[in-house]
Amino acid sequence: MDAESLRTFLAIYQAGGISNSATKLNRSQPAISRRIALLEDELGVPLFERVSSGVVLSQAGHVLLPHAQRVLAALGDCRDAMSALHTGTAGPISMAVVGTLAGASLTPVLKRFSSIFPAIDLHLQTANSKEVSELVRGGEMTIGLRYHHDSSAELDCDEVNCEPLRIVCSADHKLAWKKLRSIRKLAAERWLAFPEAVKVPETSANNIFAQFQVLGISNISWTPVDSLTAQKRLAEAGYGLAVLPISAIEDEISTGQLATINVVSLQLANPICVVSRRGGYLSSAAKSLIDMLKSTEKLKAS
Repeated sequence: MDAESLRTFLAIYQAGGISNSATKLNRSQPAISRRIALLEDELGVPLFERVSSGVVLSQAGHVLLPHAQRVLAALGDCRDAMSALHTGTAGPISMAVVGTLAGASLTPVLKRFSSIFPAIDLHLQTANSKEVSELVRGGEMTIGLRYHHDSSAELDCDEVNCEPLRIVCSADHKLAWKKLRSIRKLAAERWLAFPEAVKVPETSANNIFAQFQVLGISNISWTPVDSLTAQKRLAEAGYGLAVLPISAIEDEISTGQLATINVVSLQLANPICVVSRRGGYLSSAAKSLIDMLKSTEKLKAS
């Protein structure tokens, strides 16, 4: 049983006979007769009965009718949806976003997108950077917004902007709110960072360790901490320094739980990237959303 067989069945019912349905379907009568005969053979029952005025539905035909109508209506809806998807006027789009990026700075982009594509159902899901890529790569999400570039051959990855990072410490640390000319003065400090196995680059201190190595300082004391919240709490308690995104420390800074140390020579930031499946289908609306993300100058974590 296929769509063409059901379409033929419905056309015969609506036209009241094979000859009229042949005209409606722009096919020959023998072709129509063969198609309906094959459907009846497949189902094992006659679908029509002959009467003086033509044909009428058999008992089996009456049973099949509402199902055939629903199937063909659903196919019509599918065609319309696909057509709308191609033109960008409707259809779903799913986007995975790192939690700290799903904030106020993303709101103008989403509002602009919704105003241009009001019929689009945009679904958002938060995840860490690695999970964002996995969701997009696996086809569960259309677009992803994450920290750092993903070099996977299965993904297209474009940088949107950068989010500044800050060195944080306890509010009563001797260097709290100080401005330093060089990172050398922090070489003797204990640092808090994600262990390498966790691979969460959005809050990794690897980039600051590299700054020490450039200065010939390789013996840095650091403690692996696999939780962002734990890093903040330990820094508050004076157990070490951490390198964290501004978005992750706003509350603690405003309440005086954490302080920052400004090293003038350091420009620390996490690149923010949009990812999509390489070679995967993107509707015109999805492409427009990606373009909006790329062209938004103020997109950063909030």
